[in-house]
Amino acid sequence: MKTGTKIITLDNGYHLWTNTQGTGNIHLLALHGGPGGEHEYWEDAAKQLKKQGLDVQVTMYDQLGSWYSDSPDFSDPKNRKDILNYDYFLNEVDEVREKLGLDNFYLIGQSWGGLLVQEYAAKFGQHLKGAIISSMVDRIDDYTKHLEEVREKALTPEQVAYMKDCEAKGDYDNDKYQSYVDILNKGYIDRKQPSKLSHLIDVTNTDIYGAFQGDNEFVVTGKLAEWNFTDQLKNIKVPTLVTFGEHETMPIETGKRMAQMIPNAKFVSTPEGGHHHMIDNPDVYYDHLATFIREVESDTFNK
Repeated sequence: MKTGTKIITLDNGYHLWTNTQGTGNIHLLALHGGPGGEHEYWEDAAKQLKKQGLDVQVTMYDQLGSWYSDSPDFSDPKNRKDILNYDYFLNEVDEVREKLGLDNFYLIGQSWGGLLVQEYAAKFGQHLKGAIISSMVDRIDDYTKHLEEVREKALTPEQVAYMKDCEAKGDYDNDKYQSYVDILNKGYIDRKQPSKLSHLIDVTNTDIYGAFQGDNEFVVTGKLAEWNFTDQLKNIKVPTLVTFGEHETMPIETGKRMAQMIPNAKFVSTPEGGHHHMIDNPDVYYDHLATFIREVESDTFNK
């Protein structure tokens, strides 16, 4: 596949930005989180895997509504109904795969992207050589319980009480509340500071993010609050790597349990990594990823 940027037109008429880096016959499709986030932490994935001695062609894309791709008018109720649901984004992954000519490939997803990897591997696994679930649980209840533990560890009881009072009132934008969110972000999302992922403006599509997640990473008030895929993990038949940061918003014990429940999976964690552990500690993160790909390629994974 040719490297660089390619704009693809979906069957619904919208356009998506895609970008391919690297060489070789191994193909990795990378899904970003959010939802409503964008591709940025995958920009050097091919370079990082090359440092590990592995030639991989990595393709990333911004999902519909995200940064470089078309953004529908979500004030239109029809767009909200047609697009702001799991099936839309799952089927979008397969349409991107088809339009880019990918098959027998690896699929990696971070956070919300890791949710899509789970659903894609269970439904469209015939197209995959391997799956990588990066920092995503299989049921949101585990995540929300861990968030409470994270807050109680990182903040004083008074600070936690203040955050909860703001959340009860829907008052998320005041400076004091956001200062506490910033403490949590630096401890559990982007541990390596200054963050390489900072922008001059907030590029998140808040229509998408709000519909699924809520107002920030530490409060789940959207559709994700009900998401539970545990009973479907058994349907993921492809070799699977579950990778979490050592210090992040997703509970490591859940990642370990997921790896036990998926028929052919392994769990790894990245020391000193937060939710974006591919940025916090790339050498370890990509060593784990390269090792997984090598083992799948040589048919030695979990053997």
